Amino acid sequence: MTPKHPDIKVALTGHDGNAFTVLGRCCQAAREAGLSENEIAVFMAEATSGDYDHLLQTTMRWFEVA
Repeated sequence: MTPKHPDIKVALTGHDGNAFTVLGRCCQAAREAGLSENEIAVFMAEATSGDYDHLLQTTMRWFEVA
């Protein structure tokens, strides 16, 4: 499945994997790629609407994860 934003790469491998770190890396990558604050808020709402597994699945649906 192709992510919603395949041009935005989020490096998670080899880094602290707690939820706050994952969210921070996603938001930073999204801002650097020029996503609007509104779209980032939509991602955050979706990503935080479930458990940790849901967060990771949402991240992979939105961004290219490395």
